[in-house]
Amino acid sequence: MNKLRNRVFLVILYIINVYVEIPAQDIALKTNGLYWLTTTPNIGVEVALSRKMTLDLSGAYNPWTFKDDKKMRLWLVQPELKYWFCEKFEGHFVGLHLHGAQYFGGFKDKRYDGYLAGGGLTYGYDWILSPRWNLEAAIGIGYARLWYKESDRIPCLKCYENKHKNYFGPTKAALSLIYNF
Repeated sequence: MNKLRNRVFLVILYIINVYVEIPAQDIALKTNGLYWLTTTPNIGVEVALSRKMTLDLSGAYNPWTFKDDKKMRLWLVQPELKYWFCEKFEGHFVGLHLHGAQYFGGFKDKRYDGYLAGGGLTYGYDWILSPRWNLEAAIGIGYARLWYKESDRIPCLKCYENKHKNYFGPTKAALSLIYNF
């Protein structure tokens, strides 16, 4: 019985291999060079949903403290649904992105400890460099709601003020190197 089941399984795999076209470049691994310029390690995975739609799940994390206790520690997630005008991972695209982050730090005389959430629209272009490597440029505009505690740079648990801010403007900038599987 096991031999029969194994043979049926092998026949099914053969039929799938011969008659079902499995498209190439359904998954891409990416990193945003502009984030690296700000010392923020980041990575993203983009998955094809159809011939013209992809879902990008990107994240970034900055744990560093700089000279004179200057820091902007953060983690950020930014999923995006993209529509490609030609086909996935090639040419022009538009996207709808969301973003969420938690941050702590400051570079001047104030400290900020808070969160942000929002979304926006993206336009981008993807250049094919080789069969596996692409370069993508993207810019996004949208909204972010920030809520945070603001205090002087000197740590004081009681010396903060709760604040919030509504932000409209650029919400995404990327120059990404991409590896297509």
